[in-house]
Parts: sequence; structure tokens; C-alpha cells
Amino acid sequence: MIINDPLHLAPAITDVLETVFDPEIPVNIVELGLVYEVITKEDGIAKVVMTLTAPGCPVAGDIIDEVQRKVGEVEGVKQALVELTFDPAWDKSMMSDVARLELGFM
Repeated sequence: MIINDPLHLAPAITDVLETVFDPEIPVNIVELGLVYEVITKEDGIAKVVMTLTAPGCPVAGDIIDEVQRKVGEVEGVKQALVELTFDPAWDKSMMSDVARLELGFM
């Protein structure tokens, strides 16, 4: 994950992102490697650049809405933005060791 954080909010943002789960996978989106970048700007805007496990994810809207809502609740964030990207495409190698262990890949 890339962090560009002049407001020093990345730890709090990461904490809330760790509470967001794909309903079909019992691992949070940070450990899954779905969060590519966290950016904060001096004007209080926080942007999360992320992907999904598959472009046709049936719960994509729910996950994005939850990320935007939870990041927007972080103290110091005035506006939360979520940018969805599939470049690079997600694959299992992006998961943390914790996620691999939880999902039985280790």
C-alpha cells in the first residue's frame, strides 16, 4: 500500500479500512491487498485507491459505500473519496501472510 499523508491520518484510515470485509471472504480489505493507496490532502480530503477481487464483484457498490462512509467518519477527514481501479488486477499474491493463513493458502 502506498501512503501519501500530509495530514497524518493514514493510521486512523487504515484502522477503519481493516473493519471492511468482502461479505464472501472472512478477511478485511487491507489484508486482502485490495487497498492500493491512501492519500490525504491539506484541505481534509482523503482518497482511497482500491480494487476488488474481481471486476464483476456483486457487492462492489456495498464495499465502496462502506469504505467511503467509514473513512469519512475519521476525525480530520472532511471528504472521503474512493477510486476503483483494476490496474493492476488483483491476484492472490497481493494478500498478506495473515490473509493467506486465514484462507488456507499457507
